[in-house]
Amino acid sequence: MTLTQLKYAIEVANAGSINKAAGNLFITQPSLSSAIAELESEIGIKLFSRNNRGIFLTPEGSEFVGYARQVVEQFDLIEAKYISSPKLKKKFSVSMQHYTFAVSAFVNLVKQFGMDEYEFAVHETKTFDVINDVKTFKSEIGILYLNDFNKNILTKLFTESNLVFTPLMECSIYVYLYRNHPLANKSKIKMEELMDYPCLSFEQGDYNSFYFAEEVLSTYEYHKLIK
Repeated sequence: MTLTQLKYAIEVANAGSINKAAGNLFITQPSLSSAIAELESEIGIKLFSRNNRGIFLTPEGSEFVGYARQVVEQFDLIEAKYISSPKLKKKFSVSMQHYTFAVSAFVNLVKQFGMDEYEFAVHETKTFDVINDVKTFKSEIGILYLNDFNKNILTKLFTESNLVFTPLMECSIYVYLYRNHPLANKSKIKMEELMDYPCLSFEQGDYNSFYFAEEVLSTYEYHKLIK
């Protein structure tokens, strides 16, 4: 089975006539009939039947031509994108945990990029998916954090996936409060002082272990937890 045979079958179905389809395809009627017969023999079904009005698809042929159209359409898309197009778009993709600084950096990168055509993507996703996206080449870069608690587990995953972790920065834990908050004047805040407030946590799906949590104090027992 060839792409040409699929195109022939589609054209015959569209034209409703072997002679007309042959003219549209700029081939002889015997050549087209022979190509259709070879295709029917190969796939083991009869694609077309005839009546006094012309040629029409059998039920099996209708199903086959439906699939054939999908194949030809996908081929046309590939050809237009990678062969017919005079130039390829520059592509760049980043997968990350939920970090506003990383999104801001990504936006700045897009603004600075000088090409007329590009396709950039940013994926805010789960920790395991960040690693898997880079492993499977969905993204060129993954952004996540390591601490003393999760470092050994995640480093093992990096090694197994043939990935390299490059530190961007080291950060301490901060609490951001509005100016008039009761705790705003304190230079240091204990975890016990935050117990009356809800903790927001990102759900990690099937890999919802402490090691994949995005929150630094993931092992802490919060009284109020929102996921």
